Amino acid sequence: MAKIKITLTKSTIGANPAQRRVVQALGLRKLHHSVELEDNAATRGQIKKVSHLLTVSEA
Repeated sequence: MAKIKITLTKSTIGANPAQRRVVQALGLRKLHHSVELEDNAATRGQIKKVSHLLTVSEA
């Protein structure tokens, strides 16, 4: 499968607790931290929930 690179570009300080948990579940810890994950429906759903905090690119 294809991989996507996800980077946390905005802080979760003003986000609600559910959004913070989604960011944590994606494996993101600090600002500008990046992870590479499989491009599947579950990952895309998580990205959609917190898309205003992330930058997504093809890996």
